[in-house]
Amino acid sequence: MYAIIESCGKQYKVAEGDVVFFEKLDAEEGKKVTFDKVILVSEDGKVEVGTPNVKGVKVEGKVVCHGKGKKIRVYKYKAKKNYRRTQGHRQPYTKVEITAIKKAAAKAKAEA
Repeated sequence: MYAIIESCGKQYKVAEGDVVFFEKLDAEEGKKVTFDKVILVSEDGKVEVGTPNVKGVKVEGKVVCHGKGKKIRVYKYKAKKNYRRTQGHRQPYTKVEITAIKKAAAKAKAEA
């Protein structure tokens, strides 16, 4: 079973037990986070696509740690003008372990 969720303006494919690096989230280490914007859910070959989100499905995870990514260098240069600027950037991230993909009880009863 896997799901495609939307968080921080990006889409991520997640499954239970996966460790995913999101852009910085406002959650403390060890706390639980819930993602409500589930775009697609696939279970046993059955694919359910939302319009725009799948109703009654939530993805839960646990914040493992916060950190910063690898440094990138931004270099600006203008030819023949003696203009050169170097700038570095490290993107902050949140490492999340996906613990569960939950469907609502009413939806599960309706399918049975």
